[in-house]
Amino acid sequence: MIRLLFTIVAGVVLGLVVHLVSVLALPRIATQDAYSRLTPMTKLNGVTQLPLADPQTSPMPFMDPAFALAICRYDLSGGPIKLTVPVSQAYTSVSFYTRNEIAYYAINDRSAGRKVIELDLMTEAQHNELPEDEEVTAADRLIIDSPSTTGLIVMKALAAEPGLMPQAQATLQAATCGPQTEPPAKAEAPRGRR
Repeated sequence: MIRLLFTIVAGVVLGLVVHLVSVLALPRIATQDAYSRLTPMTKLNGVTQLPLADPQTSPMPFMDPAFALAICRYDLSGGPIKLTVPVSQAYTSVSFYTRNEIAYYAINDRSAGRKVIELDLMTEAQHNELPEDEEVTAADRLIIDSPSTTGLIVMKALAAEPGLMPQAQATLQAATCGPQTEPPAKAEAPRGRR
């Protein structure tokens, strides 16, 4: 009786271990992950608007038909990139993912508090190379540190009604994602009397 109980417990534990290992390993060994699916249809370090969600031709599973969707596939090996996304009337969100589909940052129009979501994306090493300037505060400039050099930025704009979809798409069409060409912005020093 004890042998039978021990065999059952050992089988259950072994099954749990195999299940856990396979679930954790699957994203790393899958060949058709989001990055691989989107690579042929998106520009590197540029914004590409995806077609509206359709069950037969959707490039990604579980796409919401109420959202216009745009992707920026980034590579930071050449330097930081600057992302600018205008805010739509209803709701706009921006999510950041590593090459292995790990979400590491998200922001929406409510938390941005502006009419444009504007930020700089760079690796931690690139961030450490920036000159320190006490006059530039976090409110002046949003810098996101990417844990990997490649990944995806997913931009979504809500169309509250089907007739507002062209407006949501136009919002994302105005988004930009590209290499940072100018040096980091510096706030103007307050001028005193001379």
